[in-house]
Amino acid sequence: MKFLQRAFFACLAFICFNNTTAQAQASRYPLIPYPVFLQPANGSFNITANTTLSYHAAFANEAGQLQTLLQNATGSRLQTAGKGNITIQLDNTITQPEGYRLTITPQQINIAAKEPAGAFRAVETIRQLLPAGIEGQHAPLTTLTLPAVDIKDYPAYAWRGMHLDVSRHFFSSSYLKKFIDLLALYKMNKLHLHLTDDQGWRIEIKKYPLLTEQGAWRTFNNQDTACILASATNPDMAIDPQHIIHKNGKTLYGGFYTQEEMKALVQYALAKHIDIVPEVDMPGHMMAAINNYPFLSCTGGSEWGPLFTTPICPCKETTFAFAENVFSEIMDIFPSEYIHLGADEVEKSSWAKSDDCKALMQREGLKDVNELQSYFVTRMEKFFNSRGRKLIGWDEILEGGVSPTANVMYWRSWVPTAPITAAKHGNHVIMTPGNPLYFDNPADVHSIDNIYHFAVVPKGLTEEEGKNIIGAQANIWSERIPSENRADFMFMPRMTALAERLWSSRHDYAAYLQRLSSQYTRLDALHVHYRLPDITGLVEENVFTDKAVLQVNNPIPGLAIHYTTDCGIPTVASTLLAAPLTITDNTTIKLAAFTTTGLRGDIYTLHYTKEAYHAPVTAANTKPGLQCSYYKAFFKNTAALTGVEADSAFIAHNFVVPASINAPSFALRYTGYINVPQTGIYSFYLTCDDGGVLTIADKATVDNDGLHSAIQKSGQIALQKGEHPFKLDFIEGGGGFTLQLKYSLGNGPLMDVPKEWLGH
Repeated sequence: MKFLQRAFFACLAFICFNNTTAQAQASRYPLIPYPVFLQPANGSFNITANTTLSYHAAFANEAGQLQTLLQNATGSRLQTAGKGNITIQLDNTITQPEGYRLTITPQQINIAAKEPAGAFRAVETIRQLLPAGIEGQHAPLTTLTLPAVDIKDYPAYAWRGMHLDVSRHFFSSSYLKKFIDLLALYKMNKLHLHLTDDQGWRIEIKKYPLLTEQGAWRTFNNQDTACILASATNPDMAIDPQHIIHKNGKTLYGGFYTQEEMKALVQYALAKHIDIVPEVDMPGHMMAAINNYPFLSCTGGSEWGPLFTTPICPCKETTFAFAENVFSEIMDIFPSEYIHLGADEVEKSSWAKSDDCKALMQREGLKDVNELQSYFVTRMEKFFNSRGRKLIGWDEILEGGVSPTANVMYWRSWVPTAPITAAKHGNHVIMTPGNPLYFDNPADVHSIDNIYHFAVVPKGLTEEEGKNIIGAQANIWSERIPSENRADFMFMPRMTALAERLWSSRHDYAAYLQRLSSQYTRLDALHVHYRLPDITGLVEENVFTDKAVLQVNNPIPGLAIHYTTDCGIPTVASTLLAAPLTITDNTTIKLAAFTTTGLRGDIYTLHYTKEAYHAPVTAANTKPGLQCSYYKAFFKNTAALTGVEADSAFIAHNFVVPASINAPSFALRYTGYINVPQTGIYSFYLTCDDGGVLTIADKATVDNDGLHSAIQKSGQIALQKGEHPFKLDFIEGGGGFTLQLKYSLGNGPLMDVPKEWLGH
């Protein structure tokens, strides 16, 4: 027994030691993404006025980047010497693209790389090892200290990207530079710019000046109006005034990049080894062009159809002349190996009615309008290839057939076979599914976890086929992102999780979270308006029988929690929640976390209601599982289910949607009883994409209704031991679904609802 006790305490001591060591290492080397190999070492290297730099001629740009970084911190440039204290060396034995080795001892810093991109990634590693105080405006530092370490590093995936839609809402060149700087800091290497769409054309094309003279400007649309309304409680949702003009008695919103302006941005990005991949989306999403050049469509104009706008016509040579002229100028601006054609969400009804298209389809032997789109894409790919470029298209290019040399960007998470089909066909695939990689969707407590654990290579591929998955990127569509602060908030810190997923071959989520906590001071110094970590353990709809106690766990040190009880928006002047708050009456509390600089996190609205325990009912002869009704139709909300006859029904023992549920839009209604084993206040957490409402004991316990992305809502109910009526309505409007229900009792952990509790 004593031996077992000694073994237990020895094991416990080992675990504690390793946890302490891991925390210390995360603090000493707070790197994101984490390197392939990192060997801690004793001591540190001090950069002083006497430190010298030497570098191979191939790495002049990277040496310049390091000089700029250190000069910003110390106020002076390093002297160059034949053999410096800091060296950047050519090493042809490093075979991995973007690979590098970084060795820091108390005497020297050595960077070794085969190519400039690898040397630059090493510089960014040094940047993260330096104190956050080097960023931004500050008094010059006399000494900089770097921890000793030996690092060998290279990326797991070649494509590590971010996408930014500058059409729906426009972003300045200065913001794009800031965006590029953040990509570089976290070793991302692709910036996909969505330059054109129905709402605005953002790049100067000299042959077609109306594209920007007229197509870059608009009166406020419904997206702008929604943002303006939201700005009443969130100033980040205000339309950026720098992009508003007054012309001919009208207020216009918009803007565009001149070719010279964009060429300068391209060079800025290339110096940091980031490719800007331009997207001019066609044949759909072209209203901004067609409104000014009506000949482009089959109908002589463009209007909104059931879902999308009238596209350009792929059956007229004038269309191809326009497209080739536009892309010729695009290629003169952007040297990227890849050019994005878009080719998503095309409303093809005008093609089906066009005599020109009917004649072309007959002449080319095309069976339907999907093959007609394939004809357009294939012809454009041949043009791209003739100019030494490679085509990328959204995964709709698979419909109607695609060449094996086209690159497919997978986004439709509700078509899970698309990346598998493309990879098996030999196409290179970039993974960017809406769930979890659409960063315009609001973040919640699960977002970073879901991104970090995202499977880049889908199941169903052989090892060889899996090599066709060349990486991933996150997309920021800007319909609901009208300002630079809001853009920061939506993609940071989520991008850091994606960066580690795509670069690192070693993944440790707990260690990543520790390192992430060290990054916030750097983001503060860089003036990044990031989203603060979630305050966990809160429930939106709370109940109590006598009293409730609100106790908040501060997500990171240094945050202050302020709250209001009058439904006002919390500010730094609101009451500070410095101790547990006892609640004895019905009330609504709004609270938010604030940094010392005044940056505000999400606002949490918590309702507290006093109620008695709900008495159980007597349900005779219940059987295991819930009755589940299946509706094959589109519903905007769960209330629309009232009076509708189900298409079929089955018995469900959990809340995992069966694979047989395959309608593009549908609803499910689970009914029966929940048998709780003890009296208490139960918290339920309902995650839905799109919407759902949970009703227990005839009380709406969690309301997560409506059409939206995957978000979690929570609520409580006081239940006596025994059976209670149970109903869960769930709607899916199309585009991929999520349904998850968990519960907790008291301060217990979140758990799945046991199937033994469910009956009908």
